[in-house]
Amino acid sequence: MKNKKKSPLVNEEFIKERYRSGNPLTADEIQNMFKDAFSHIFESCFQSEIEDELGYSKYDYQNKETNNSRNGYSKKKLKSDIAGEFEVEIPRDRNGEYEPQLVKKHQKDISSIDDKILSMYAKGMSTEAINSHIEDIYKFSVSKEQVSRVTDKILPIAKEWQNRPLDSLYTVIFLDGMSFDVRENGSYHKKTVYVIIGIRIDGRKELLGLWIGENETSKYWLTILNDLKSRGVQDILIACVDGLNGFEQAINSVYPLAKIQRCIVHIIRNCTRYVNYKDRKAFCADMKPIYKAVNEESALESLVEFDEKWGKKYPYAVKVWQNNWDGIKTMFEYSPEIRHVIYTTNAIEGFNNGIKRITKTKNSFMSDESLFKLLYLVSKDITKKWTMPIHNWNLILNQLLIYFEERLEKHL
Repeated sequence: MKNKKKSPLVNEEFIKERYRSGNPLTADEIQNMFKDAFSHIFESCFQSEIEDELGYSKYDYQNKETNNSRNGYSKKKLKSDIAGEFEVEIPRDRNGEYEPQLVKKHQKDISSIDDKILSMYAKGMSTEAINSHIEDIYKFSVSKEQVSRVTDKILPIAKEWQNRPLDSLYTVIFLDGMSFDVRENGSYHKKTVYVIIGIRIDGRKELLGLWIGENETSKYWLTILNDLKSRGVQDILIACVDGLNGFEQAINSVYPLAKIQRCIVHIIRNCTRYVNYKDRKAFCADMKPIYKAVNEESALESLVEFDEKWGKKYPYAVKVWQNNWDGIKTMFEYSPEIRHVIYTTNAIEGFNNGIKRITKTKNSFMSDESLFKLLYLVSKDITKKWTMPIHNWNLILNQLLIYFEERLEKHL
C-alpha cells in the first residue's frame, strides 16, 4: 500500500491567498487540515515504533540484523477530541510481531494522549513518571525516546511563536536572565535564558520571547533588542533593566527615546544576597519606603534611615541602593500609578518563580532545544492567566499620554 504524503504544518500562504481572493476557508476545510496534521504526526510515530521494533531504518538494509521486514500498511480510523475522526496508515511487519504502542490494537479513541504527555512534561515530570501515568490510563508504556518525539512536535510551534510579529509599541518592558546548565560538546555549560515581559497599550502583560545564549552580556541583549525591532517593535517608553554594564547603551542604540529604569526586582535581589536569611523579612520591609516614597526627596530620606539601621551590619547591601541611585530615581519623574507599574515585581517575579518551580527538579538539559521546549510549554501555562489589564490601567494610560503624548498617540 502506498503511503500518502501529508504535511504536518498549515500552509499560511495558501490560507492568506484564499482570503485575498475572497474565498476564505470553510470550517470543514479547517477541520480537514487538523485531520491531515494528526494523521501525519501519528504515522510518524508509528514509523519510529516499527523502526525500534525491527532495529533498522527504512531502506537501511546494510544495518538490518533480523529476518523480519516491513510489509506494507493497514488502515485504521481514530477519533480525537480535536481533529474528530481521521484515518491513519499503520505499518506492518512480515512476522506479525509489531504491535503499535501509541495506539493499542483495539483502541480507536486517542483523545488527548499527546496533550496529556505535553501537560505532564510542562509540569516538569520525569519520563518515568509520565510513563507511569500513561500506563495507568491507557495500559501501554512510553519510552524516553517516545516522550522526546511527542514533545519535539511542539518545536515548530514554539519557534513560530518566538518569531511572531509583535505590537508596534510597549509602554513598559522588563528584561531579565535566568541561568541553566546545558550540555554542549560533551560537557555542561552555563547558559542564560533571556526573558522580556512587556506591558501593551491595552494594559495586558505579554511574554515577548525566550532567548538562549551564553552568560548574560550587554552585547547579546543588543542582539535581542534588534530582534524585537525586526519583529515590529518601533518604540518602548520605559525599559526596566538590571545593572549590567553597557545595558543602557545597548537599549538606547536601538530605542534612543526609551527611558531607562533600574529594575527594582534586581535591586531587591542584589541587596538580599548579602543579608542573612533571618533578617531578610525585616530588611525587605525597610526597603519599601524607599521605592514607595511620594518623591525623590522623601525616598532619599528613607534611604538615609535605611542606612542608619542596616548600614553597619550589611554595608554592601545598602550600597546597592546608593551606587545605583541615578538609575533608580527615574521613576520619581512619574505619577504614583505609573511608578507602581515600574516597581511592582509581580510580572517578572511571578514568571520567574513559575519557571523555577518546574525546572528545580531538573539539574541540567541535554541541549538548547530541550531547554527551550520545556520553557515554552511552562511559559504557555503561566501566561494563559494573563487575560486582564493591570489594575487602574485606564488611569495609567491617561497619565502616560501626558508624559509621552506624541509617541503614544500614533500607536493608539
